[in-house]
Amino acid sequence: MTPTSITFIGGGNMARSLIAGLVRQGTAPGHIHVAEPVVELRSQLTAEFGVKTYASATEAAAQGTVWVLAVKPQVLRDVCSGLAAIAQAKAPLVVSIAAGITSAQLQRWLGGGGAVVRAMPNTPALLGAGVTGLFATAGVSAEQRRQADEVLASAGRTVWIDDEARMDAVTAVSGSGPAYVFLLAEAMEAAAIAQGLPADAARTLVVQTLLGASRMLDESGEAPAELRRRVTSPNGTTQAAIESFQGEDFEAIVARAIDAATRRGQALSAAID
Repeated sequence: MTPTSITFIGGGNMARSLIAGLVRQGTAPGHIHVAEPVVELRSQLTAEFGVKTYASATEAAAQGTVWVLAVKPQVLRDVCSGLAAIAQAKAPLVVSIAAGITSAQLQRWLGGGGAVVRAMPNTPALLGAGVTGLFATAGVSAEQRRQADEVLASAGRTVWIDDEARMDAVTAVSGSGPAYVFLLAEAMEAAAIAQGLPADAARTLVVQTLLGASRMLDESGEAPAELRRRVTSPNGTTQAAIESFQGEDFEAIVARAIDAATRRGQALSAAID
């Protein structure tokens, strides 16, 4: 990666994942600066990655040409307001990973205008296996888009979205999506145990089934519907289960869940504005 100086505002789990990925891909720790109010977390970040840490967000922000805002949405307005003067002076690329906070809000809180990228990573980024949806405002240059992509690609794949209004759908599908898979795993484990399987066997069967199926989706290049068709023999066990799912309107349940998550993201943005 090019020697861009990157400042993370917040040193929590997602920031740590991105920092780990950046260092792993060759970014010099001296080019990474982290603002984190908790002393213990600052010490851990320095010990583990060799990055520079600061108690003050403004001190850390002064070091970076790229800022990654990695704090909770509820406190982001106050954080940005505290950085507005330096943002106007430095004109950094601002990358926000806060769910539901729009680019217009960020620009307003930072004093007006500026190059802003919204990003929505998900928790598998902790393993370097995440996916991130990205949206860039008109003021973001091609070089800045590349910089933002490199930062987020350090923790997995990236997908650029042209319409910011669709970022709430990104959050609903991939940001919240791991929890849907965990819920399915939880239900499958419970059902397996109810059928008489030992708990340890049930867990292994479920985890490896989901892992293998995900790899097939990723590596085969086939559509989910086609992979499902191949597994579903006529009048077999899989068909019986699929018909049970569809009898309960499974596809509509998923659609309603993702719609609910999308609308909640929109509501969070409106509540903070």
